[in-house]
Parts: sequence; structure tokens; C-alpha cells
Amino acid sequence: MHINFYSLGAAEEVTGSKHVLEIDGESYLIDCGSFQGSRAEADRKNRSFGIATDRIESVILTHGHLDHSGLLPLLVRQGYAGNIYTTPASRDIASLIMMDSARIQARDAEYLQKQAVKKGDKFNWTPLYDEKDAIKATSQMIGVSYNRPMFIGDGVKLEFYDAGHILGSAMAFVTVKRNGQEMRILASGDLGRCNKPIVRDPAITPAPDYLVLESTYGDRLHDDINNTLNRLGEIAKKTVKNRGKIIIPAFAIERTQELVYYFHLLVDQGVIPEIPIYVDSPMATNATTIYQVHPECYDETIKDAFIKHHKNPFGFNSLHFTTSVLESKALNDMKGPLIIISADGMCEAGRIQHHLIHNIGDPNTTILIVGYMAENTLGRRIRNRDEEVRIHGQWLKRRAAVEEIDSFSAHADYAEAVSWLKKIDTSRLKNIFMVHGEPKAQTAFKSYLEKNGYPNVDIVKYGKTYDLN
Repeated sequence: MHINFYSLGAAEEVTGSKHVLEIDGESYLIDCGSFQGSRAEADRKNRSFGIATDRIESVILTHGHLDHSGLLPLLVRQGYAGNIYTTPASRDIASLIMMDSARIQARDAEYLQKQAVKKGDKFNWTPLYDEKDAIKATSQMIGVSYNRPMFIGDGVKLEFYDAGHILGSAMAFVTVKRNGQEMRILASGDLGRCNKPIVRDPAITPAPDYLVLESTYGDRLHDDINNTLNRLGEIAKKTVKNRGKIIIPAFAIERTQELVYYFHLLVDQGVIPEIPIYVDSPMATNATTIYQVHPECYDETIKDAFIKHHKNPFGFNSLHFTTSVLESKALNDMKGPLIIISADGMCEAGRIQHHLIHNIGDPNTTILIVGYMAENTLGRRIRNRDEEVRIHGQWLKRRAAVEEIDSFSAHADYAEAVSWLKKIDTSRLKNIFMVHGEPKAQTAFKSYLEKNGYPNVDIVKYGKTYDLN
């Protein structure tokens, strides 16, 4: 038995997860995500797979986020016809995200073509894939529930454990048994946090021989989750007093539903009045429906607070879901106080950009950052409090206040990751392969792991092969 491991994405960077287990010449792809960053760099990286589709035996999808699922339609378009294993909730979320990505690409192509015609340039950009490819990728997905072992190859067994990151997120535990030998590889996917609302805490898995571990927040500690409600309430009350607006860039999946859940609690508890709250994202609206139909993923907190009382945790009087473009545009003419939650979470696309254009110059507006902002994104520039930002080709002065609540993060910080690791039997653990993190965070996390008794840690290099024998 001969096993190699290498990464074709999220190696010394945070987005574009693509990791390969090569078992006796058969390749098993763990995640197939889009790279997110500057437009030119993203396009270049996303068009290059680094592996031929006919070499892939099976695909394992840990969860539905774009940076883990976004290139599955391209993989299918290029000829992959095999199974894609994921949880039922992740299948639904990934389907939604892939379709949305296909539509955005189609709109981008139309816009860029018009711009090229105006300039007299030759138009030569094409979308990575279309909606048909997204539908085909979804049709190849096999739903596997948590803790239900399934053979995905000769002597290769897959079992999903709850990663506690978003609805349906999973750690992939792969057991290989061949020629009287056994090897266990655990891929964390995106590791979640304890005591988060809606989803359960990260599960405790069997003892692995090798661990592929994410490191997004390898150099940071999050605010205490228990302070989230207080901070959110303080910002909301200040906005009511100033009759301003809160603009929240939030990913349509997980973060939006979590914000809705928290605002519902604050209103129910009488901490804040029924401020009009608008979820301005068709994708977030559809994602919320997916959350409603997968209660098997809920933790006890949401069941105790809402489900046992026959309440919808994702719906209340002051909450409104906008769907049409006209409804979205109407929000720009509304006076505060009000709250707008809109996608994209990193401000790189979507309706959030229009809300920023109309409100970033207003000193009574608060832009609330509730998640990670990758390098070279508009969201990172706003989080850095740049005095001037460029949106849709125009430079705008930022007069709006910028607030951050780090405790919303769905990724474990370095202390939380090690706390989870210490609960696992590591008597067999030979090596930790660190992925999905920026170099500074990974260097700090490696040092922290070593200080906590985990000496064999590799910061995975793009394309480098690691022998697991």
C-alpha cells in the first residue's frame, strides 16, 4: 500500500481548497473549491486544476462553501463522471452556491463583452462553467449522513463527522485497508467552534494516523461567543439612537442565518426594538429555506429556544426578505434606523456593493464586519478602514463607521483547534498537514502546536507530494 498527499489549492492561502489522496495510483479529491481574490488572479488559478479528471476515483466534499465546492461544475465539464460524496445538507447548499456562481459568471461575461465593444477591444473571456454544468455536478452527488461509513473505492472507507462549521459541514475520515495494512487520514475541512448557535460542536473522531488541518485563524483568538449578543445589541441600539443604518456584508450561507437567529433572540428578549431588518440576497433567502428543512443538523440550543415552542428561528415580524432588484433599490431611499444584511461576504460581488456605494459616505452608517476578509478584497480594505475605496470603477470616501465582531467566525481559532485536538486520541498520530491559511497565521499556529506537544507539523506547499508510508 502506497499513499501520497498533495494540495492543489488552499496551500499557504485561504481559498480554493483542493487536496488529493493518492492511494496505489488512484486519486481521491477532497474538496474542489474556487479561489477568491483579485479578479485576474482568481480567473488564472481557477482555470488550472493540476490533475487530469480521468485520474480521479472519487470526490469528497466537506461542505458547500464556494471555496470548497465552487469548481465542481468545472471538474464535471472537463469530463469527471464519478461520484461526489457529501452530506445531504451540503449537497443542497453546494447546489445553490454552484448555480449562483454560474449565473454571476454569465452576467460578468455579458458585462465584459459590452465593455470590450465600447472600447473596440476583442472579447476573449469565457465563464468557467454554466448552469447545466452545476446541475450535472449536483446529480453526481451522493448524500452520506454523519457517522454512516461508506466504501468509496477498493478498501477505501469514508465516514463523515460533524465539523461544526456550517449546516452539513463535515470532517472526512478516510480509512484505507489493503494488503493487511490499515491507514487512517482525517481531513478537518473547515473546523468549527464550540457553543455556536444552530449547528453542533465539532465531533470527536476515532484516532487518525494523519491529520489535514485548516489554519485560517492560526494567529488569532476570537472574541468570546457569549459576548456576541451584547455587542450586537449595543451596535443596534446606537444605530436606533442615531437613526442610521447598519450595513452587514455577510455570506448568504451560515452567517446570514446566524445573524437572523441572533437578532430574533434580541427582539424576543426585549433588548432591542423591532428594527426593520432586510435580508437583501435571493441566495440567502433560498439558503434559509435549506436551513429550515435540515433540522437534523441543529444543536440543542436552537431546539430549546425555538423548535420546542413551535417557532420559526429564521422568521419574525421585523424581518423582511427582499427578492427583486426593485425591492433592493428601494432600500437605498429608506431612512434609518434599519439593518441591511447582504451578500457577498467579502464585498467582491452582489447587492452589498450597491448598498456600500449609497451608504459608505454617510457618517450615521455603520458597516459591521462579521467574518474573514481575504487579502486584496474590498471587504479587507473596508476592514482596514481605508479612507477611500473603489467600487464599480468609482472612488468613494469612507465616512461610515466600521465595527467588527470577531466572535461570529465559523472557524476555530488556534486555541479552539488545539482544544478540539486534545479531545481526540492522538496515540497513532504521525503528522499534521496544515492547509487553508495564510503564511503568517500558519507559522504562528505551527509554533503553538509544537508547544502543545505536536512536533510533526508540515505547512503544506502547493503541489508538493508528501509520502504517508
